[in-house]
Amino acid sequence: MPALIGRKIGMTRLYDQEGRNVPVTVIAAGPNQVSQVKTAESDRYDAIQLAFEDVKGRNSTIPVIGHDAKAGLTPKRFHREIRVTAEQAEAATPGEKLNVSVFEGLRFVDVIGTSKGKGFAGGMKRWGFKGQGASHGTERKHRSPGSIGGRASNAGTGRPKKGAKMAGQLGNVRVTTRSLEVIAIDTERNLLMVKGAVPGPKQGMVLVRESVRLSKRKATIAKAS
Repeated sequence: MPALIGRKIGMTRLYDQEGRNVPVTVIAAGPNQVSQVKTAESDRYDAIQLAFEDVKGRNSTIPVIGHDAKAGLTPKRFHREIRVTAEQAEAATPGEKLNVSVFEGLRFVDVIGTSKGKGFAGGMKRWGFKGQGASHGTERKHRSPGSIGGRASNAGTGRPKKGAKMAGQLGNVRVTTRSLEVIAIDTERNLLMVKGAVPGPKQGMVLVRESVRLSKRKATIAKAS
């Protein structure tokens, strides 16, 4: 499966051949290096581990430095594992360099990142609750979520159900944005431009992979290209 670790640069716009304005996110995808190859014989499954971005040894750890050195690499900041077929694992070699050209010929990709953390948020901001009435006796409870017993109780346990929509931390979670269209690839600068927004802040780490699930419309487009 074609995949690369990269960094989100930011958003801009491109114009297609018909003059339409297309919002795109620019991703610095790679270059990556293969830091480990796993096979069914040695690890009971087939995968390759990608490494991205050099880091000074004093900012890494001894286990990570030794792990990368085994593949002939200098210490890397990010490592991610990608499941592959047995044939792809057999063809990969530790230390092999991969760049954005692995996405050539693909129409759609999935982008995985960590969403922006927004701290502790109330029910209205976190879940879009309506809130209480703005008048008629409501006193200092306008943004309160209201009673939770009727919709979130575990009868007999004396505590709410897990996962009830209440106040709590908003953001800072893994998010996968699926089936983004590939608009352009710049192999000289290792840049990938995809249509629309991707999770996370500027300079945030993202994992880009071939789309694993397409709608009927996008599957038709992918087959035709």
